[in-house]
Amino acid sequence: MQYQRSSALFQAAKKVIPGGVNSPVRAFQSVGGDPIFIEKAKGAYLIDVDGNQLIDYISSWGPMILGHAKEAVIDAITTQAKKGTSYGIPTALETEIATLVVDLVPNIDKVRFVNSGTEACMSAVRLARGYTKREKIIKFAGCYHGHSDAFLIQAGSGAVTFGAPNSPGVTQGTAKDTLLANYNDLESVEAIFKDHPEAIAAIIIEPVAGNMGCIVPQEGFLEGLQSLCDQYGALLIFDEVMTGFRLALGGAQERLGINADIATFGKVIGGGLPVGAFAARKEIMQELAPEGPVYQAGTLSGNPLAMIAGLTTLSLLQEDKDLFHRLDGKTERLHQGMKTLIEAKGMPHQFNRLGSMLSLHFTETPVVDFKTAALGNNDHFKAYFHGMLDRGVYLPPSAFESYFINDALSQKDIDFTLDAFDSWLKSY
Repeated sequence: MQYQRSSALFQAAKKVIPGGVNSPVRAFQSVGGDPIFIEKAKGAYLIDVDGNQLIDYISSWGPMILGHAKEAVIDAITTQAKKGTSYGIPTALETEIATLVVDLVPNIDKVRFVNSGTEACMSAVRLARGYTKREKIIKFAGCYHGHSDAFLIQAGSGAVTFGAPNSPGVTQGTAKDTLLANYNDLESVEAIFKDHPEAIAAIIIEPVAGNMGCIVPQEGFLEGLQSLCDQYGALLIFDEVMTGFRLALGGAQERLGINADIATFGKVIGGGLPVGAFAARKEIMQELAPEGPVYQAGTLSGNPLAMIAGLTTLSLLQEDKDLFHRLDGKTERLHQGMKTLIEAKGMPHQFNRLGSMLSLHFTETPVVDFKTAALGNNDHFKAYFHGMLDRGVYLPPSAFESYFINDALSQKDIDFTLDAFDSWLKSY
């Protein structure tokens, strides 16, 4: 495939945008080469500015669960846009989608909408601190909760990709209140609680990690976190920005049968438009202004375009009783097909999968945390990424990202992907 126009656009972008991109992983620095620029997308396909059609396995990093440019969602956005794009004043849409979210997600009574996953996680931690009157939080190495200062302490995804998990600009004062544990290692969390028994406001965690590749919680791990929070009077925050309304209608809480005290959302909840949310039980949420003293605000929070896109998407997910079963089946077929091919090649590998999240790690060691995720052979990954791209398949341009399967992906698309993978393996 040829990418002349993309390369030219990237050179132009670098003159006016830092690194030529507005989110670092898009720059292709971990895989080499110039990023592709997209002209449009429909269903399971991306069309770049050079006219190449690519099967899309990132789904805009999760939100396009129904596929790109879903007609019902586009129609709803278009109808609303003609009425105005933002008012900064309440609308009935906000109440309607909030009611649906509360109905769908376990263990929540109220939800507050914001503008991004970063903002949702930042606000959730502030709420937890205000509610518990404590300052410290526990996060996990490799988990990414947005770019708020408190979270850029061994973050996953882009921070890991660039080898700078501790970002300059994060103060020592902020860093000291973020305590680092290891994913799937309950003992590391217990040790922190013992050292700070009355200082920890909350644990924040991706219940299924997606920012060091897909990593599934081991049996008893999340239950153990819940128990420790109960024991020490801390709150358990599930960052469901990726997993919410993707692993199930009720997210990871429903799928895994674990209730968090606070949950954060993004991606699917906005139907592809910028949005985030955080939710909890009434006694926690009533601490928020204007009811309580914990301040949080946003001019564009609950804007009508994001609300109608999210409401339409969630309604479609609710109506289609077979959708999550289909997504699981497509992801399993892709996983098993790739597994058979790579085993025949004899290449070291580990697949991690839950629901419609999947990742391939080029290592013999089971990938259960940040340390083991970092063992993957990056030379293999670079060749794999570009080999699949050249064959018409777009994968995450980082070994530390999950794939996200969308419902528009057909069995024919999966066959095409497996043929491309087989071709790459034979050529490598």
